[in-house]
Amino acid sequence: MGAVSGLVAAVAGLASAQLAAAAGRPEASPVTAVGGAVVDLTPVAVREWAIRLFGTSDKLVLGLGILAVLAALAVGTGLLAVRHLPAALAVTGGFGLVGALAALSRPEASWRDALPSLVGALVSAGVLYLLVTAAGRTRPAGAPQGRADSMDRRRFGRLVVAVLAASAGVGIGARRLGAHGSADATASRARFRLPRPTVPAPPVPAGADLRVPGLGPFLTPNQDFYRVDTALVVPRVDADTWRLRIHGEGVTRPLELDLRQLLARPVVEHDITLTCVSNEVGGPYAGNARWLGVRLGDLLREAGVRPPSQGGTADQLVARSVDGMTIGTPVEAVMDGRAALLAVGMNGRPLPFAHGFPVRMVVPGLYGYVSACKWLAELRLTTFAAYDAYWVRRSWAQQAVIKTQARIDTPRPYADLSPGRVAVAGVAWAQHRGIERVQVRVDGGPWQEARLGTADGVDTWRQWVWPWQATPGRHRLEVRATDGAGAVQTGVRTGTVPDGATGWHTVDVNVRALG
Repeated sequence: MGAVSGLVAAVAGLASAQLAAAAGRPEASPVTAVGGAVVDLTPVAVREWAIRLFGTSDKLVLGLGILAVLAALAVGTGLLAVRHLPAALAVTGGFGLVGALAALSRPEASWRDALPSLVGALVSAGVLYLLVTAAGRTRPAGAPQGRADSMDRRRFGRLVVAVLAASAGVGIGARRLGAHGSADATASRARFRLPRPTVPAPPVPAGADLRVPGLGPFLTPNQDFYRVDTALVVPRVDADTWRLRIHGEGVTRPLELDLRQLLARPVVEHDITLTCVSNEVGGPYAGNARWLGVRLGDLLREAGVRPPSQGGTADQLVARSVDGMTIGTPVEAVMDGRAALLAVGMNGRPLPFAHGFPVRMVVPGLYGYVSACKWLAELRLTTFAAYDAYWVRRSWAQQAVIKTQARIDTPRPYADLSPGRVAVAGVAWAQHRGIERVQVRVDGGPWQEARLGTADGVDTWRQWVWPWQATPGRHRLEVRATDGAGAVQTGVRTGTVPDGATGWHTVDVNVRALG
């Protein structure tokens, strides 16, 4: 009964906390707040291991892990309550305090963000007291012990069912309130119509997509585009109330714009491949899309900003998300003429919420952690010497140009192949430098030239294919690329920290013997 009391009290507390968070900020719910704090405190090596192991499901695994730990602690607290109820109630209050402190530690937090955890702890303590005292009542005088125990269990069971039913109702109410809170954002995205580009992107050139079986499309569909960020709850921003503030060092004309004012400027379209710095050699965290937005360099010039090469005082542009994430980008890279965008569209549609609706940054040639701020709210000009953005404070480099990489997409690792002609194919990227050539070799033999897909500018990946006459046995395939400046991709293997992985992608396969 003590174990059940602890679990049921925890369920009631979490449901109440979720309702309180739905009425305020969803990010303030205990599981989300504690999860965010765990992400912040997790060592880089552990975080990278989790990304390798769980991929884009890492947030789901983290949430389930927190719930599992809470369940174990709830059972322990319930068992303690049977023996020493005041101590168990104090422990429950301690859990609430931990959740409140975690919520207050989050970016953009206010004192109100502590309330969901405190409310949840209060409800949980009350339910625990109610259940434990009900379970511990002495049987009526003169009643046979067996009969009295049966009566106590029935009474306790009815109380448990009542609490669970009430918790379910509170949880449903929290869900509906949360859905209602995001309804304006959902409706604003449904109403939003992408403007016609002043400078449209040319059609993807013929031959860019090689259409090799096992090789993905040249433009990555929105639903398949990778997502790596720290947002345990995807922000849903109302486009009608969204604002962007541009200010800071070297800004002579500060700007504050709504979406309509932003899009009154020339809108351009550009194909750009994005890559995450957590992408290991051969990893999946790269995607190519057609982006629509306003040139960020032009907007900064409108605010009076000059790049360092022209005497500007600020060398870092710090972008801040609505959830408080900060990302620092070199001002010089934003203003050197490349297609750095404040994007509103992705592959002909408004940005998905998971990819930054209504406005995000896209800067070709730089890893996402120093360029691709989603759910953008503020741009502040400063210096790298004066400020370290979120990831820089966690052992990553201040600046990180995307390294030249080539990846084998087909055949897959450890594939079982038939002898004969096999198409070895994949993608290669060196954003803002372009890909000049791709070479493949088998079992450490001579490098062979792969056929490249047609280039779609220097900011996108290129597909490639090499026809291999496979012979029976186990074989190792390796690939390397040469960028548009003539630099050959290094074969030295390094990890992702501090500024991106290096090395040649290798795939081991088995070719069956004839007959």
